Amino acid sequence: MSHPTSRRGLLFGTAAVSAGALLAGCTSNDTKDESSAAGDTRPAADDKPGKHVTIGFAGPQADHGWLNAINDNAEKRAKKYANVSLELTEGSNDTAQQIGQIETLINKKVDVLVVLPADGKALTQVGLKAMRAGIPVVNLDRIFNTPQAYRCWIGGDNYGMGLSAGHYIGEKLKGKSGARVIELAGLDNLELTKQRTQGFDDALKNYPNIRKVARQAAEFTVESGQVKMAQLLQAQPKFDALWNHDDDQGVGALRAIEQAGRDDFLMVGGAGALSAFQAIKQDSGVLKATVLYPPTMAASAIDLARALGQGKGVGGLAEFEIPSSITLYSAVVDKDNVDQYMPTGFR
Repeated sequence: MSHPTSRRGLLFGTAAVSAGALLAGCTSNDTKDESSAAGDTRPAADDKPGKHVTIGFAGPQADHGWLNAINDNAEKRAKKYANVSLELTEGSNDTAQQIGQIETLINKKVDVLVVLPADGKALTQVGLKAMRAGIPVVNLDRIFNTPQAYRCWIGGDNYGMGLSAGHYIGEKLKGKSGARVIELAGLDNLELTKQRTQGFDDALKNYPNIRKVARQAAEFTVESGQVKMAQLLQAQPKFDALWNHDDDQGVGALRAIEQAGRDDFLMVGGAGALSAFQAIKQDSGVLKATVLYPPTMAASAIDLARALGQGKGVGGLAEFEIPSSITLYSAVVDKDNVDQYMPTGFR
């Protein structure tokens, strides 16, 4: 699962207000110049004809459903603009190879770079190299070690995922005395896993009737989700809610739950996979909600890169420039709003 190594940036709005909403001016089809009508001369970022921008995009190998969705979102967004060309690398989890791919884009003199590094720390120097060459960098999700290596960072909120999951479960169990919850986490050696657990624990502190009685770490894979969930079910014969950090490993977790014949608790997932959305909509099992770590951030990164290349700001903000940091909101998707989010679900 992709992740920033720290919770940098600003948290904008509510479930309905995210970076996507703030970037609406980048993608609007309305040709009316509302800023001029209001006496504002700021060059709004919209889809009117403007300078052609060549965007170089470099990410890790798409070996996870979420990463596939990142690439897909970037490509589809770029195709929406007649004045954008996208130079897409093959992607690699080998840091030396990804550095080489980014250096090739620098040598091609692309206008803007969008980089989701396989390892933020290891790729910081190549981010600095691009910036020093006059190529602004949009750092996507996994963050470089220094803000000097990027012009703008945009990414998800791992702590916020745990916070949203904890509050959703807390509200559902608010009236239940002695409520018990368990947690199926991701890889414990990743900072993102620690952040998600911390957010979850902090949210549960608001509900004195709830106690977390077990936590098991899986590996963000279907297989590990099934094995670790089976262990949790065996160790915990009775509990009221489960938070699973990742919808991919959640596929395995749901298999274990079905095999055990359990339906006496509610489950909240994480990330926003299409399979999770479909299960939530069907509403015939334990999975009732998932908290987002939206791959649409790649589309927003393309919008930001285009605005940078054209010297524009972001629609909906008063400043002449794009922000230096944007943290996406971890919205909760349940049966009440799943239809809205269904098109963003990843396989």
